[in-house]
Amino acid sequence: MMEVPKHMEKFVTAMQQVYHFPMAVDDKLDWKPPPLKQGQGHQGRYLWTDAFGVLNFITLFVETKQPHFLVLAAILVETVHDTLGRTRDSSARLPGASDQTPLAGGLRIGKTKAAGADGDGQYHHYLTMWMFALNRLSIATGESSYNDQAVALAKAVHPAFVYQRDAPFPRMVWKMSMDLSHPLCRGEGNLDPINGLITYRVLQETCSNPSILQDEIHDYQRIVDQKWKSYTSSDTLDLGMALWVAHWYSDQLECATGLADAAIRDMRRVFHETHYLDVPITQRLAFREFGTCLGIGVHSTDDLNPIAKQIVAAWEEAGRVPIPIYNPEWESLESIDLVMYAAAVCPGAFKKNYLH
Repeated sequence: MMEVPKHMEKFVTAMQQVYHFPMAVDDKLDWKPPPLKQGQGHQGRYLWTDAFGVLNFITLFVETKQPHFLVLAAILVETVHDTLGRTRDSSARLPGASDQTPLAGGLRIGKTKAAGADGDGQYHHYLTMWMFALNRLSIATGESSYNDQAVALAKAVHPAFVYQRDAPFPRMVWKMSMDLSHPLCRGEGNLDPINGLITYRVLQETCSNPSILQDEIHDYQRIVDQKWKSYTSSDTLDLGMALWVAHWYSDQLECATGLADAAIRDMRRVFHETHYLDVPITQRLAFREFGTCLGIGVHSTDDLNPIAKQIVAAWEEAGRVPIPIYNPEWESLESIDLVMYAAAVCPGAFKKNYLH
């Protein structure tokens, strides 16, 4: 058994609760990702959770120098594509996709319910996180095929989520149906345009064709240009992910610099002025706060670094992570809490220049 670096012990413990993976491989690797627990994903998979899973495996590879963690990431990718890239009964690829182009129909969220307000469909911010995970796997393995898949997914879903593309200011929808035929929620996600802009640029920079995704990036840039100056939030996950996505180009794009500054401003308001952490932990959600920690982890700020440590320590003390004590009220969030906790402990692959 390999020796886990001290700073990665809790990271590994949390990831093991979700994926039950081998820490060392002597010969044949026959691991398959176990289904997420009942209620935590459809047919055992949930796109956001598994995107974090892929990225965390890449982090494990870098921190331990054990290449089999990249194999685990690749197996998880294939499993997600074969589950969430299919209809809920698994009888067919999503409309528009084929065995040759498995992501041409997008990827389902993985909600346990088929319909209703919290039913299955496709989320833009889940899709961009998956594209980012594929891109990082491409960088880590040196295999361009993963970034090619991310680009194919990006091109496939963009026309479904972005409309009025010929107008001066395109618009976006937050949630689409499983087959991308119609919107399920017309409201625009607070971060969807900047997620699109940053993620598509990351994919473009990794691609051998510098003009790839140029039209899509132009669409996102026009939306972001009219929105970023008014960004504000009091949501811990939203603030953390804003800081994370902005840090990729905070030294190059005015909108990214401004968004990072706004996220830090609002984090200070939430944690220093309104004293959010005084709220009883039973009235809070771990994964949302781990999003804050991730943002702080990739964009270090002296007065906020202690906040991230305080959040992690509070949830450890509450028995939520890294080995969760059973709590029926939080049961459906167990996997997402654990993978985001791991990323909060060691952001690794989420961080700019980590793989270069």
